[in-house]
Amino acid sequence: MAGKVTFDENRCKGCELCTTACPTKIVIMDKDRINIKGYHPATVKEMDKCIACGSCARICPDVVIKVEKL
Repeated sequence: MAGKVTFDENRCKGCELCTTACPTKIVIMDKDRINIKGYHPATVKEMDKCIACGSCARICPDVVIKVEKL
């Protein structure tokens, strides 16, 4: 099942928990950008590989991740 992950990236504190929770290893820290808090925000590198499991959203302590099934 395909999914779509969106981040409220300006609330992301760069803890990287979501990157460790993703079973497909598609959630990464965007080292090319910095959010308003001064952190590298999380992003998805290959959205087509998202299985919409929601692991990233469940582990996020700041509730900045939304997972939708497509």
